[in-house]
Formats: sequence, structure tokens, C-alpha cells
Amino acid sequence: MIYFHLIESNQIIYKTEELLDAAPNRFQITIQIANRAKRRKYEDIDIIDDPKVKPIIRAILEMADEINQPEIISD
Repeated sequence: MIYFHLIESNQIIYKTEELLDAAPNRFQITIQIANRAKRRKYEDIDIIDDPKVKPIIRAILEMADEINQPEIISD
């Protein structure tokens, strides 16, 4: 994904709010984000990504995109 290179903090906050607004349960979505970030961290250990983008931020952005654009999942 290309947009991970230059991410502003305002964009991260905006995406987080979108994700929390779309979720019926804030605790459950928080657990899902944490689990995805943890899983991603250990799955991609061989791939050297941009060290500025932490796994938790990447998980938030991916999940916000999946909720807002369901056609991403269907492919």
C-alpha cells in the first residue's frame, strides 16, 4: 500500500474516529485492531517496511479502509 509513506497525525486520528464510529462496540474493535497489529508484526518479520509506520497504525488504517470500502475485501 502506497499511502503509508507519508501519513500525517491528523489523518490517523480521522481514520481512528471513522473506525470507532462504524463499530458497534469500541472494546471489541480495539481488541481486533490490537490482534491484527500483533499478527501483522510477526507475519511480516522478513519484510522490511517503513519503520516510521508502526503495526498498530497500519492496522487502524487497513481496518478503516475495509469498513469504508467493502469492495476491498470482496476481491
